[in-house]
Amino acid sequence: MGAKTNKDKIKSRISHDGGGNWYDYRWHLKNIIRDLPRAFELLGIRPGQDFLRDSTEVLSKFPLAITPYYLSLIDVSDYMNDPVFKQSFPSYKELDVKHNDMIDPLSEDKDSPVKTIVHRYPDRVLFNVCNYCSMYCRHCTRKRKVGDSDHVLSKKDLLEGVKYIKNTPRVRDVLLSGGDPLMLEDEKIDWLLGEIARIPHVEVIRLGTRMPVVLPFRITDDLLSVFRKYKSLWINSHFNHPKEITGASIMALNKLSEAGIPLGNQSVLLSGVNDCPRIIKNLVQKLVKHRVRPYYLYQCDLAEGLSHFRTPIGKGIEIMESLIGHTSGFSIPTYVVDAPGGAGKIPLTPNYIISWSSDKVILRNYEGIITTYREPARYLNCNMDCDACKLHLNMDDAAEQSNPIGIEKLLSDTDDTISLIPQNTERMKRRK
Repeated sequence: MGAKTNKDKIKSRISHDGGGNWYDYRWHLKNIIRDLPRAFELLGIRPGQDFLRDSTEVLSKFPLAITPYYLSLIDVSDYMNDPVFKQSFPSYKELDVKHNDMIDPLSEDKDSPVKTIVHRYPDRVLFNVCNYCSMYCRHCTRKRKVGDSDHVLSKKDLLEGVKYIKNTPRVRDVLLSGGDPLMLEDEKIDWLLGEIARIPHVEVIRLGTRMPVVLPFRITDDLLSVFRKYKSLWINSHFNHPKEITGASIMALNKLSEAGIPLGNQSVLLSGVNDCPRIIKNLVQKLVKHRVRPYYLYQCDLAEGLSHFRTPIGKGIEIMESLIGHTSGFSIPTYVVDAPGGAGKIPLTPNYIISWSSDKVILRNYEGIITTYREPARYLNCNMDCDACKLHLNMDDAAEQSNPIGIEKLLSDTDDTISLIPQNTERMKRRK
């Protein structure tokens, strides 16, 4: 059964008289499916009683929310294996909390100086502006907050976040996240973007949303009029499977790119959904076809109840081997683990350095060819003496890094530090 047939049946079953505009995002938000029997009724499926019983128990802890549009993408003839179904519908495995699962696996709460801000990296912050989504992903790393009425954000909360950014000059990049920021009304989005854009030291505003995937009709002309005001705006979406790239989602992506907004995509590697080199390759190639740059491929986080979604890191490396050299470089995302404890994103890549000496590096390529790269015989290493440097450093907007941190500090010839002491990092000081 095709998605078009599903669409017509679902629309008819929601609006018994056939009324309602399928292409109006407000209609979809009004008719978000939050009840499991209702979802199966709309799909015309009769699941087993065991599945219903187990799923109902899961939903008492992790709620259900699916837009009619995203529901319509499910292949009802093989729904238990469908990638949209697996991302949307509960599994009893979500109640199987392993000993290494965590409520807040990325320690976002510890790196939160104010309620809405996560400040982990030196020059950028994550700004949680909304705790609701139009569709609740079963693999969500923020299950502890998303959809929880105890975490509803007020305008005062948002202003507190804006104030923190204003008072922290090192912040040049702000990522609006949630929940989904596009659950906010256009006027509120405009207000929030305006408040951030007026901060002199903010150079980039990013917005993370899954709307082009689960409710592409949210990308309206009115919303684009808001976005066009902000020339530093970038948008990242969250396509996990080629099946999610539909005619409607392509139209939404085209509208955004034609409005001059750079687009990226962040996928999560999910067992039983997209853990296949052919699927990921097809996904990234379809994305770049529609002017979306694959940004990250995430290893699934250690959030509670996600063990059935996690793959070995080796599977991710295998997938990266199938991409590097086999498709265009700009089609290849960075495979990362967002490290437990708040250590941030750690890139993972196949090892292309086989060995090296003082004057040679032995490399291999994607085909297995082994080659030699000879190091320069004479190279004057930088000693960070900027006053004596002959490079053109007279750039007013290129500030000197006078206080390196992390690995950069160990590599610096102007600092005597020989080992890292994590409790003394700037991030840990901010926590205090």
